[in-house]
Amino acid sequence: MDKEKALILARKDPRKKETFDYSLEELKDLTKTAGGEVVSVLVQQLEKPHKAHYLGDGKLEEARGVIEEDDIELVIINDELSPTQLRNITNRLEVRVIDRSQLILDIFAYRAKTKEGKLQVELAQLQYLLPRLSGQGVQLSRLGGGIGTRGPGETKLETDRRHIRRRIRDVRTRLDQVVEHRKQYRERRKENSAFQVAIVGYTNAGKTTFFNKITSADSLQEDKLFATLDPLTRQTQLPSGLEVLMSDTVGFIQHLPTTLIAAFRSTLEEVTEADFILHIVDASASDHDQHEKTVLSLLEELGAENLPRLTVYNKQDKVEGPFTPMEKPSVQTSFKDDRGVGDVLSAIEEVLSENWDPYHTYVKAEEGKFLKTLELNTLVYVRDFLEERGEYVVHGYIDPLHPLRDKVIPKEHKDE
Repeated sequence: MDKEKALILARKDPRKKETFDYSLEELKDLTKTAGGEVVSVLVQQLEKPHKAHYLGDGKLEEARGVIEEDDIELVIINDELSPTQLRNITNRLEVRVIDRSQLILDIFAYRAKTKEGKLQVELAQLQYLLPRLSGQGVQLSRLGGGIGTRGPGETKLETDRRHIRRRIRDVRTRLDQVVEHRKQYRERRKENSAFQVAIVGYTNAGKTTFFNKITSADSLQEDKLFATLDPLTRQTQLPSGLEVLMSDTVGFIQHLPTTLIAAFRSTLEEVTEADFILHIVDASASDHDQHEKTVLSLLEELGAENLPRLTVYNKQDKVEGPFTPMEKPSVQTSFKDDRGVGDVLSAIEEVLSENWDPYHTYVKAEEGKFLKTLELNTLVYVRDFLEERGEYVVHGYIDPLHPLRDKVIPKEHKDE
């Protein structure tokens, strides 16, 4: 399939050079992920976007020339446009125009595989499109495919606002049912005191590679943005034997469309419901510090910034020169090397041992089932059989909120 030829139009705020360069490179990667080929990039220095046309008249005329000369099929704007700006630029350039948000939505639409993922994408697309239907409409019925037109709801869309509003209500109802089902599932996990680890990170940081290696899962693993869209949860064990549930989440990105954050709430709830955050960073990315800040900012928005967290600086095999971690506690590794995964699991235990309560208890030889329960639910570091007592002595660490705590730490020591 031929790649769609794209022209990128971008506004550069002279006060934000560093973030601009990074967002422009990211937009190129997004276009590639969506199946497009960036033929040309036009940039205009403006502190504020033009209210009606986003860029100035001269730059739009220059864009028209590039479109004709290079047979451009698509113009991609490196910002989220207002409905008026989108309509005006489309009329002016006489070619299909999409903005950064629509491009991200398009990739999500292409990558969503589960029923929930497809519903979430459709809801986000509908919410995005509704205010952008002009008098004649965006003429969605004649879009005829291409980047920015994909999605579970594309064949159902009409220019009739009432139809789209009805569809939004219908999708929300169906999504609420799926979300309720997921909520019940999470509550059951809580009742079983399952320890939950949410893997978060900027898109393409290596989250799914890590997830697959520790859980033997076969989820999509690609060197592309947004390879994972649907939340996956699998059980695994830490070196001590502690059982944990690992959840692989959607990749974070700067300027994620607000409709997408809202629509993917159940995916992101895997983060807010977790007991521990594993933040994976592509240390080889030139702007990895910006990636980190974006993820930390979104974690704050989700109310998950105070959960115990370990930052993993991945892809060290590609890092050139000295590397200074921005966050602590952290571990520097590469998932290319199988030892890298072991390093991370051991580091998770270290962080937990600093946050959990130490315990020292004795378990009778005939209480093998309880001993196994301790091994699966706490960090056990010493387990020795004392023949003279006919008991096991067990040293370890336990989550202060775990129901087993009262059985291994006498009440008089609770507040020590």
